[in-house]
Amino acid sequence: MSLTNTDLHYGSVAKSLHWLTAALILTLLPLGWVANEWPMESQQEIAAKTLLFRIHKTLGVTLFFVALARIGWPLTQTRPTLLNAHKRGEAFLAETVHWLLYASLVIVPLSGWLEHSASEGFAPIWWPFGQNLPFVPKDPHLAEMFAAWHGVFTKVLIAAVVLHVAGALKHHVIDGDATLRRMLPGRPIVATPPPGIGHAAPALTAALLYGGALALATTLAATAPRDAAPALAEVASGWEVQEGTLGLTITQNGTPVTGQFAEWTAAIEFAETATEGKHGSVEVTISVPSLTLGQVTSQAMGANFFNSEAYPTATFTADILPGGNGGGYVAEGQVTIKGTSAPVRLPFELAIEGDTARMTGSTVLDRRNFEIGTGVSDPKTLGFEVAIDVDLTATRATQ
Repeated sequence: MSLTNTDLHYGSVAKSLHWLTAALILTLLPLGWVANEWPMESQQEIAAKTLLFRIHKTLGVTLFFVALARIGWPLTQTRPTLLNAHKRGEAFLAETVHWLLYASLVIVPLSGWLEHSASEGFAPIWWPFGQNLPFVPKDPHLAEMFAAWHGVFTKVLIAAVVLHVAGALKHHVIDGDATLRRMLPGRPIVATPPPGIGHAAPALTAALLYGGALALATTLAATAPRDAAPALAEVASGWEVQEGTLGLTITQNGTPVTGQFAEWTAAIEFAETATEGKHGSVEVTISVPSLTLGQVTSQAMGANFFNSEAYPTATFTADILPGGNGGGYVAEGQVTIKGTSAPVRLPFELAIEGDTARMTGSTVLDRRNFEIGTGVSDPKTLGFEVAIDVDLTATRATQ
């Protein structure tokens, strides 16, 4: 069998790339569906879901490069003419579907890869490259948009595959021509086909369809419903927070996953000179549903973890004490999550210039103290320690 194409036949390279692509698609589509639907509460479920997604992502990246070869090879080859080119409507549809397939073979895995790169942690790709793509920041909103693209473009791919298979079967069963047979092993006898149709109109049609799919996916991402975080009441504070971040980092399957709470309030009373060993006090109220935590945000809100529906807020109440010989300060008090309280010490540094203060601090919590992830007892699956990082700027309240 010849490696290269002729006017009537496909060569062995084109056939091999075609069937390798088909095998990857028929593996990835059900695998992606199963991975998405798989529960993620217990230790075993997390491990299984992670494995499913790792396989899906790794094969998806493989498909991306196979698709590039699948598209690039024909550019160097003669393309066998359509056997039904005299049926202009069918030929136009076949060409349009081919363009949709070619575009989908690149765009679907690429959009999934972009989502992975924009997300924090969870189910790394097995290839020794590609965990992060250039110019793609870690951004949960960007990841949501790429996820919407991936979902819509996957449906375009499914539609194109269904039409492609239906067309091949129609040629084989109804028309009785060699369209399907010439993509199988061997070299079937092929009658001289009529002149082919142009590629411009089908390519333009496919581009317009993909443009519509892109607009739809972007709109879905922008209008996707999100769990409403409870509105937090304003608090009276001797120091008013102007800006800041309240972040946390977990370790899942050995990979750090970093997130932060978007909504929280802090009532801070602080004096540079300690009175009776105290510099003041702080009370922080946190909107739990405002947490973004990479690709595991929805899992974190579940009943086995933060259970945000039943416990929409968490609190930290502490006295501000001198930091001792090491300098700085320490906020010593209690954190309450899911109705369970545990003692916490938060060492921090404070720089005050006039009426503006910059505070940075960090501490570590043990999730088991708050009955978070009770079904996950193996720290290799989900680490016990949760790192908390605080960085804020506050100004002295006017009297």
